[in-house]
Amino acid sequence: MPVFPSVGPAAPTPVLAGTSTTPPTGEARGSVVELAVRVPLDPAPVLASTAARAVPGVESVGDGAVRRLVDLGGGHVAVTAAVTAEGVVLRTDAPVPAAALARLADRWFGLADDLAPVHAALGADPVLGPLLAARPLLRVTGHPDGFETAVQAVLTQQVSLRAGATTGGRLAAAYGRPHASGLRTFPTPTDVADVDPVALQAVLRVPHARARAVHALAVACADGLVLAPGVDVAAVRERLLAVPGVGPWTADVVALRALGDRDAYPAGDLVLRRALGVEHPRDAAAAGRTWAPWRAFAATHLWASRAVPV
Repeated sequence: MPVFPSVGPAAPTPVLAGTSTTPPTGEARGSVVELAVRVPLDPAPVLASTAARAVPGVESVGDGAVRRLVDLGGGHVAVTAAVTAEGVVLRTDAPVPAAALARLADRWFGLADDLAPVHAALGADPVLGPLLAARPLLRVTGHPDGFETAVQAVLTQQVSLRAGATTGGRLAAAYGRPHASGLRTFPTPTDVADVDPVALQAVLRVPHARARAVHALAVACADGLVLAPGVDVAAVRERLLAVPGVGPWTADVVALRALGDRDAYPAGDLVLRRALGVEHPRDAAAAGRTWAPWRAFAATHLWASRAVPV
């Protein structure tokens, strides 16, 4: 994991180090396992983006930290991630291996990405260059739960992030499971696939087509569709687009946030198009052609420029 030195606010361009790394360090403190991954990042956009998408009861954001339940292979445990400019500190009171927490940090906050080639490819671009110079440590934020990511993408279609999160909260309240931490699990694909679609629509309070899309997505995931880093992105995209109610924008958001595809680019995204000053997805797609294979970074910088101006 490359370490990028701190860049002062007056610096005109980022100063990028080579390939030196700072490995994660973990230790047990009584019943608490703590892991610090010291990879510099830009915390404000991470926390703002996560807070906007946080499903009530499932995930909370406050005081510079994100708290949620995560399944690290042995069942759900409560994890708190403190996000600072120096890196991320993960804490849990469950006996989990430090290596599992390190993988979670990479997936969740993009800490394994080498930013040097991103800056080399995009730093001179007239649109992205100033954004990268202003936020040289901005990383692509992912998510610990691919199914939750996909469902929330569906529920956010044509509504705000907050409205989609509120609807996701209804889903979790109805079909998630309570945890001793006070949080709830997000429903599993099987939990949702087993629900009658009419009953699901009544719980979500959304149009029939959207409830049908959530149910069909749950059925696909219950039948073996895996939404996690390391999968064949093209094959997963094809399967997602075959799900009724899942279009290119939803598939691209899932690729970016759940699959870790660093070239995913939701050209149909309204905020992204506003940041580019274009109205049609085809114009956003055209603008992004020269940014491959780093278009997920381009999208992240464009989103941050609107949500958390420097």
